[in-house]
Amino acid sequence: MESKSDVKNNFWNLSPEDAYHKVAANANGLDDLEAAHRLKQYGPNSIKSNTNSSLFILFIAQFKSPITLLLIVAALLSAGLGDISDTLIILCIILLSSFLGFWQEKGAQNAVKELLKMVRLKCRVIRNGTSKEIAVEEVVPGDVVVLSAGDIIPGDCLILDSKDLFVDEAAFTGETFPVEKSSGAPLAANTVLSKRSNTLFMGASVISGKATALVMATAKQTEFGKISANLQLRVPETNFEAGIRKFGYLLMEVTLVLVIIIFGVNVFLHKPVLDSFLFSLALAVGLTPQLLPAIISVNLSIGAKRMAKLQVIVKRLSSIENIGSMNILCSDKTGTITQGKVNLKDTLDIDGKHNAKVLQYVWLNASLQRGFRNPIDEAICLAYKDTSDTYTAKNEIPYDFIRKRLTIVVQGEKTNLAITKGALNAILSICTHVEISEGKLTAISEASASITKQYEELSEAGFRTLGVAYKPVNEASNFTRDDEKQMIFLGFVTLFDPPKPNVEAIITKLDTLGVKLKIITGDNALVAKSLALQVGIKDPKILTGAALQKMTKAALMHQVLATDIFAEVEPNQKEQLIFLLKSSGNVVGFMGDGINDAPALHTADVGISVDTAVDVAKEAADIVLLSQDLDVLTNGIIEGRKTFTNTMKYIFMATSANFGNMFSMAGASLFLPFLPLLPKQILLTNLLTDFPEMAIATDRVDALTIASPQRWNLSFIRKFMIVFGLLSSVFDFLMFAILLLVFQAKEKEFQTAWFIESVISATLIVLVVRTKLSFFKSLPGKYLSIATAIIILFVLILPFTPLSVWFSFVKLPFLFYLWMFLLIATYILCAEIVKHLFYKHMVKNHQKKTRHTNVVLRKN
Repeated sequence: MESKSDVKNNFWNLSPEDAYHKVAANANGLDDLEAAHRLKQYGPNSIKSNTNSSLFILFIAQFKSPITLLLIVAALLSAGLGDISDTLIILCIILLSSFLGFWQEKGAQNAVKELLKMVRLKCRVIRNGTSKEIAVEEVVPGDVVVLSAGDIIPGDCLILDSKDLFVDEAAFTGETFPVEKSSGAPLAANTVLSKRSNTLFMGASVISGKATALVMATAKQTEFGKISANLQLRVPETNFEAGIRKFGYLLMEVTLVLVIIIFGVNVFLHKPVLDSFLFSLALAVGLTPQLLPAIISVNLSIGAKRMAKLQVIVKRLSSIENIGSMNILCSDKTGTITQGKVNLKDTLDIDGKHNAKVLQYVWLNASLQRGFRNPIDEAICLAYKDTSDTYTAKNEIPYDFIRKRLTIVVQGEKTNLAITKGALNAILSICTHVEISEGKLTAISEASASITKQYEELSEAGFRTLGVAYKPVNEASNFTRDDEKQMIFLGFVTLFDPPKPNVEAIITKLDTLGVKLKIITGDNALVAKSLALQVGIKDPKILTGAALQKMTKAALMHQVLATDIFAEVEPNQKEQLIFLLKSSGNVVGFMGDGINDAPALHTADVGISVDTAVDVAKEAADIVLLSQDLDVLTNGIIEGRKTFTNTMKYIFMATSANFGNMFSMAGASLFLPFLPLLPKQILLTNLLTDFPEMAIATDRVDALTIASPQRWNLSFIRKFMIVFGLLSSVFDFLMFAILLLVFQAKEKEFQTAWFIESVISATLIVLVVRTKLSFFKSLPGKYLSIATAIIILFVLILPFTPLSVWFSFVKLPFLFYLWMFLLIATYILCAEIVKHLFYKHMVKNHQKKTRHTNVVLRKN
């Protein structure tokens, strides 16, 4: 077999025989031993970076903050001037803090990898002469793959055999519509990518038809791999990620201004320049919640693991926030609203009477087709018991979303027949006659009114109704799409998919959670309305795909918000609906499992699919459900809100406490003849106050906070930071007054006392500001309580240990601790009062804004 680099060479200019020779394979596929050898040689069929390099980058990323880098440089400069011990302590604290962040994020990454294994994509290959299913990552050059509608192509392949194969290659060619592919004569070596009709590319997906293909290249050797290597492919930013980015800018602005002012003032007061610089940088580090990336990753990964226990697998961690923020859920009805078990009700002639011939013909169509097998075909096959038919399939024109029908050409003992089933209008459009009784035909124009009336009655009764047509043909093997004409309408197939028993309660639960359910279906409006009434949607507002096409953009924006059910929707309209709902300021989830759902899954804020979905839908989704049940999803929504709430708790607590400490230290440095805290003491304070907050992911969450969608609110964070930060500073200045006026504290006594008070108060205040409720009505989780107790105990005994010398701490009189705890108790009581007033004020403001918005909308 040729070397790894040779596989990159052209192969669309090869015949199948030459291609087999090139990759040392044959039509029976590889044996397991050779496949294992090649997997070792070429590596997993994935374009992602290897684990080792990503772990190294993850560790280095902990030091990416410019302020942290400046602090390291300044500490090294201090060592050069002789202060080696302080330099080592500062570097050790930075290293420890960074290692904690790395360790937490590494654990989060590993958790996600384990979850993703549960929803790995698979494909069918020929191995040892037999067809088997393997993970896409295990595909190697030389594998013979079997493809059908819905499959993602696992590597760059040469087509060996195909039938009506259409592929979505938009990512490579920009071509919106599916591209027809087929096996054929070798192409010229210089054929451009968009013209390689005998080639399939990794990452493209099969829209319709089927094929057998030889894998010529995998992973980074593919066209997709080359694109990934040359471009920085970025997943669209979520609302939560955008919020974190803007939050980072806010901190950067505040930090930069304060650092410059503090450094300038300290130099102006003739304090040592290097000490002032180190102090300013340490303050900047103190304001920055260094462990924020790690805390977010841990929160999200723990949330993902909790969701996995509820059969909700998260593929992209940041989508957890979006599922918590989601206020509109769009879903198909099959399998979510209904049981997903389609049953055949009856096969009828145009008069609505049972017709055995319709059943026989539709069974031939369903049982002999070799494309994508769907629940309708399964239901038809189960309903037909007579297996004496001796027809064989000679040709097939697969179903697609443009024609909306499937044609099978069969050969019998006496005749050849083309049998077509599909959407009624799609069937009637190719019919010229109607069979009104055995062998008796009439023109379609004479029976169209009767057919339409019968169809409407069946639809109003809640049955999904398909049409069946046929015609005798001479040459069975030469039948093409162009021959789908002048057919004979035979009758109707009626199917029903009953609603799930608990679906009405689940829809009510979603509504209680602030999530509005909108059903998007290809079924006609009458069937959709019947279902809506069955599941308790009273007086449903229904909009059809045809009506959507006629509306202006302004009218659409208004209608999509008011509509409950979108019926008779074309596949491309799903994406349009999602986009319109998002444009109105909503966070939109879309639940889909079909071939045509991928664009809408990509467009939605949260793409949701199920484990039984086709590959292209599962790949496009952010979240995969192991059970196709809305009840599972509601549990996922609640867990998403819990995770989001706990993440925001850290941001509220860290920013308010850090801002308060920085403001206090900045103020103290203006009137004290010494630094209120040494740089190493500031860094230790930051590390110790962050430690208990690492347990915030396991904290209890109030029912009040998960009752409605959660959204990122930078304005709220800013107000929270200022109010509670300044409250913290008020008590810091009271502590300064006690230390200077009551105890006449010198430099080391002052620094030790304020370090102890600062860490204990910042740790305890976490228990207050973590909830909107009173502390006693919402107790913290077990691990947060334990971590808080450990830190308080450690800080109290620190001055009595050998470590005190390293950090320049001294022992304090017992009376100081009485004053300190009295002050902290008063601080906590005041924080409870301020918290109550703060949230009361925020609620009033929100109500005022809502009333103003409603007035404006009424005027418009």
